[in-house]
Amino acid sequence: MRAHFRRKYQLSENPKDINHLRSVGGKVSLPRELSKIIHPDTKTKDDSFNLLSAFQGLSFGTAVLTGRKHSRTNVFLFGTAPQKALCMTAAETVADGKLEARKGAQGAGVRKRGVDGRVRSFEEIPHTGRSGWVNLVRFWREGCFTQLHKHMERTFNALGPIYREHVGTHRSVNIMMPSDIGELFRSEGLHPQRMTLQPWATHRETRQHSKGIFLKNGEEWRADRLLLNKEVMMSAAVKRFLPLLDEVARDFCQMLQARVEREGRREAGKRSLTIDPSPDLFRFALEASCHVLYGERIGLFSSSPSLESQKFIWAVERMLATTPPLLYLPHRLLLRIGAPLWTQHAAAWDHIFSHADARIKRGYQRLSSFQGQGSEARAAGGQYTGVLGQLMEKGQLSLDLIKANITELMAGGVDTTAVPLQFSLFELGRNPEVQERVRQQVRTSWAQAGGDPQKALQGAPLLKGTIKEILRLYPVGITVQRMPIKDIVLQNYHVPAGTMVHICLYPLGRSAEVFEDPQRFDPGRWSSSREEGQRAEGLGFRSLAFGFGARQCVGRRIAENEMQLLLMHILLSFHISVSSSEDIKTTYTLILQPETPPRITFSKL
Repeated sequence: MRAHFRRKYQLSENPKDINHLRSVGGKVSLPRELSKIIHPDTKTKDDSFNLLSAFQGLSFGTAVLTGRKHSRTNVFLFGTAPQKALCMTAAETVADGKLEARKGAQGAGVRKRGVDGRVRSFEEIPHTGRSGWVNLVRFWREGCFTQLHKHMERTFNALGPIYREHVGTHRSVNIMMPSDIGELFRSEGLHPQRMTLQPWATHRETRQHSKGIFLKNGEEWRADRLLLNKEVMMSAAVKRFLPLLDEVARDFCQMLQARVEREGRREAGKRSLTIDPSPDLFRFALEASCHVLYGERIGLFSSSPSLESQKFIWAVERMLATTPPLLYLPHRLLLRIGAPLWTQHAAAWDHIFSHADARIKRGYQRLSSFQGQGSEARAAGGQYTGVLGQLMEKGQLSLDLIKANITELMAGGVDTTAVPLQFSLFELGRNPEVQERVRQQVRTSWAQAGGDPQKALQGAPLLKGTIKEILRLYPVGITVQRMPIKDIVLQNYHVPAGTMVHICLYPLGRSAEVFEDPQRFDPGRWSSSREEGQRAEGLGFRSLAFGFGARQCVGRRIAENEMQLLLMHILLSFHISVSSSEDIKTTYTLILQPETPPRITFSKL
């Protein structure tokens, strides 16, 4: 039994190695440290899952991980020297945080050649250790899961622009250079495959729910995706739902203005209020998503928002928090033994599906009452029924598939817009000259648009540049994944077809090899003329927060316009400032977010 599990989980054959699985009384038990991950000893007062205790609260003497600013005099290629707390076991390359054998990472644009000039083998790709389970324990001890983006940045600095990683049950090749990303894109095929979030897929299977396109592959994925594109990605669809997003953004600003008047203090003849806006931004994101997807408002801007909506936000946050550890552990084993980690994850998804089911039933009833009116007539009369109504009316997807996809869009559309908005307000607040430049463009465009939100956004490209710049510095999802359908060569290493390749967005966005002055917040760097120049120099594939190609984020148009419209109305109404210009500390919980939400001062204009 012991030998079987050593082979299956690639554990040490040395009986003195405390990290191998042990057989106790005929049953297999995990090492103590892995057992503590699955069955955390401590719980919060409300008996709910506590992310900090799950990732860092273990009695391991967790290392403190910090990042450094890029320096032009730094001898390391990608800008940050490897630190003592490096989460690595890179055989023959890195030990105890110091480079050995390799004196430094090679130039990012220089492809490494073997002695004989041939392409190097897959096994020669630098790696962070061969034992997945040893790496997993080390990740937990050193806090790498909550600082995974920093770990990636440090590893690229130490090993160069490509490396292999094996953590728990997950293997990947990690890259960050645009030239390699372009090569990967060209080999993704007609049915691009990315990493399947197996805990999510297992939940659907055990609950007998249909899977949405996020969890599908192959022709089945393509058929559903093409139908959804018509309702959420095409320009005609954007024109239909843009007024709904604009309505919610206006209402949010009116609510904020009333609060500033009521609670703010008067300085120099103007009212100002300093708050943590994150709870309000989460409510905005949920209200906007519901309005577009379900075609109805749910009243989250009232003085007493519904308990149902607050529970939904809580469920999404818990689902996101419990996903990362399940990606690296045998989740089906956790399901079988009823581990608390899996139970909490499944309960969160159950609540998300319950919320969606209730909304879909209401949407069906509302749609039935509109029978006899064409969709164009309803839209002209202000009766756009949302993405749900459009899909139900056309009847090209079954009700189960509609429910699966709408639920995934809802679950993925709250935190992923609310968090970048937090970062946006922070960066605009600590860069007042940039804020004023964007505001002046917005004012001019708004005056010329005559109240048309689409024209207003088209006339203010700095708004779009602001969102792209925020997602460069703080990518909400820190990787984009693809499995090439054919053998490819990356950095002169052979990568076989079917290999999971991660594009690491955080080190990409902060690399001096890719961006000029990467630490500077500069929305103007995304102007069309500068972008064309970059593409001409072969530096495409630099803005990938929403992915690329046929499998880019299906909610991209909703998210982009939602964030731009809210920033537009905030800038028209308020001056934004922050008390500290210090860099904001970030943490990773399936999405990148602030460790502590920044406090923002809103001053009425």
